[in-house]
Order: sequence, then C-alpha cells, then structure tokens
Amino acid sequence: MTNTIVVTDGLTKRYGERLAVDDVTLTVRRGEVYGFLGPNGAGKTTTLRMLLGLIRPTSGTASVLGNAPGTPASVARTGALVEGPGFYPYLSGRDNLRVMARYQEVPDHDVDVALERVDLADRGGDAFKSYSLGMKQRLGVASALLGDPELLVLDEPTNGLDPAGMVEMRRLVAELAEHGQTVMLSSHLLAEVEEICDRVGVIADGRLVTESTVTELRGTAALFVRAEPVDRALAVAMQVAGDDAVRLDDDGIRLDAGDESAPRLARALVEAGVDLYEIRASERSLEDVFFEMTSGPATSEEGLR
Repeated sequence: MTNTIVVTDGLTKRYGERLAVDDVTLTVRRGEVYGFLGPNGAGKTTTLRMLLGLIRPTSGTASVLGNAPGTPASVARTGALVEGPGFYPYLSGRDNLRVMARYQEVPDHDVDVALERVDLADRGGDAFKSYSLGMKQRLGVASALLGDPELLVLDEPTNGLDPAGMVEMRRLVAELAEHGQTVMLSSHLLAEVEEICDRVGVIADGRLVTESTVTELRGTAALFVRAEPVDRALAVAMQVAGDDAVRLDDDGIRLDAGDESAPRLARALVEAGVDLYEIRASERSLEDVFFEMTSGPATSEEGLR
C-alpha cells in the first residue's frame, strides 16, 4: 500500500487570460491532516475542484488514490465538502443523508454511523432548515463520510462558524484523522491549521509557495532579552550566540538560539553587570511566516476561488 494519497505535478488552471492555479505540485500522505493554507482567492478551491474531478486542469497532472481525479475508482474512496453543504431544507438531516446514501449505493446503516460520528444522532430527525450553521457544516461532513472513504476533502469547513462551532469542527477533524482517514483541509485561518494539521501547503496567487510541517515553517526558536544597558547586553549576547545570530528589535534583543542557551546567556549578562529584566523563548508565529510568504498584490476572491 502506497504512503501517498494525492500527488499533483504542474497542476494549472486558466480561465481565459486569468491564471487561477499556476503549476502546483504537492503531495498528501496517507493518514495525515494536510492543511492547504492561503488567503481567500488564492486558488485553494479551484485546486480542490480539480482533485475531485469537478473541473479539468488546463495542464499538469493529478493522481488521487492512485487514479485520475473524477474516475469511479477515485470518487468511490473520496468524501468531500466543497463550498458549503447543499441539502433539501424540509427533509430531516437523516433523510437528506439517506437520499445521498441511496444515490451512492451505500446502506442506510451508514447514515446512522455518520450522524453519530459528527455528533448529530440526537438531531437527525429534525428538518435541515432548523439547523444552526455549525450543525449544517457537520451534516456536510457526515455526507462526506458516507461509505467510509479513505480521503476526505474539506474546503473551509469552519467558514462562517462562531468560535464554539470552530472548536467543534477542529475536534471533529482531529477525530477523523485518529480514525485513520486522510484529511485534506483548505483554510485561510492560521489557528485552525496550526492546531490540527500535520503538514501545510501554502498557496498565494495560484502558486504553491512552500510545503512543509508547521514546525519547519516556523523555523528554529529564538530568545528574547530585555536588559540595560542595551549596548553592553548586545555585546554579551554576541559573545554567546555569535554576531550574525543577534539583532536589535524596538523592544529588546533577539537571538537565533534555542531556549537551552537561556541559562548560559543569563549568567553571562549578570556577570557583565547588566540589569536583566526579561529573558524568554520567542518563536516565530505561523501568522508571521504566512504573511511573509503571501504578501503581495491583492487578488480577487471572485476571480480565483
């Protein structure tokens, strides 16, 4: 059994003169939660729609579960929630899923299993129109779970949810991964990606900027020091970490050094007669990295989603 679920090579989608997705090459591994991160309008949804066989690429190739996107072999083992769930408003949640189950030739028993997994079993008999936005999103995930697919593709699953709904959805995605399913999750919410994703692909203006773990993206930890006099503290920091690893910020001194260097640095500062007010680990946030990678001319969400 291959360890790779999704592979793209130079995947490109052009609408006339507009380049929506530009030469995207990525890999999603079995059993991971892969975060597809980018600003609104970056090309996330267009890429996912190509992987699901809903639209054809202009050029490049993609493989989903060892098959071409949209083929019966690929579709049967993939569940998806893209651009929000669409259900009959006057049918109950359970009956909506039954309609989909019969269309997919999935037994009705799978409906109750899916409702249980998204914590909607006690509300399955209620009309869809009475559901909150969070419940509607969870029912959408339940529909994607019918047939127990190997791969789940979720496009902005927390979009429009209140904070409590976001927490519920993150917990659900984490549970799905624990169940053994591979999840490809698109999002523009950094906290969402940082909390639940194993690896991240960052897309901006249709191009994949990088693909890495969250830890690797954030880079090595740093130390932040606030001490006086600053010039003497700076000299000591350079002796400890090296000239190129130390820089002055508006509010103190930052060193490219792990927190294991903190005790040695603190002792050196005190021995040099420096008044030490603060020393702590200071990691780059995913937000810092994200904006560094995606800063540039704004793109139209209508044009590129």
